[in-house]
Amino acid sequence: MKRNLFFLAIILFSISIYSQTEKVWRINILNPAIELETPMGENSTLSTGVGIGYGGSYPKTSFGGGTGFRYSINPFLEVQYKNFYNLKKRKNKNLSIENNSGNFISVRFLTRGNSIKSNFNRTTNFDFSFGPTWGVQRKYGKNFHMLFDLGPIYYFDSNGKGNIFPIMFQLNLGFDL
Repeated sequence: MKRNLFFLAIILFSISIYSQTEKVWRINILNPAIELETPMGENSTLSTGVGIGYGGSYPKTSFGGGTGFRYSINPFLEVQYKNFYNLKKRKNKNLSIENNSGNFISVRFLTRGNSIKSNFNRTTNFDFSFGPTWGVQRKYGKNFHMLFDLGPIYYFDSNGKGNIFPIMFQLNLGFDL
């Protein structure tokens, strides 16, 4: 067992040495959250964020609220595996790759908890979504951060009701620490 842990530690250390990606702590202000992005390979990271965010309703797991704009403010947990595909190209063009500035494809998982404020009802207090995304992440100036991604998701609640939502997007603005 100790031998396996030792080899795992060596592998993870080696990945972090040769990785083009960096470990970055962030504070997002648009959907208030704290996020940690850690290298997982030469061109990949795992981003984990917790916070309180603004979101909409999923058709099969919500009801009520009329026909207008539906909103919900909820605590959330988000985990996203990002594979940056243009870091070498950005570096060769003398563009910054600092704090993982690049374009990526990813798999994103999001879960939301009890509503703090909402104008519709959900079928359960927790819902979940996951799916592939394409995105852009940049650092501007000393520490300003911007992330935009979009893609289809599969959403479901804790009772198993769910469906595919054709396009979901995310916009994060904040600061790298």
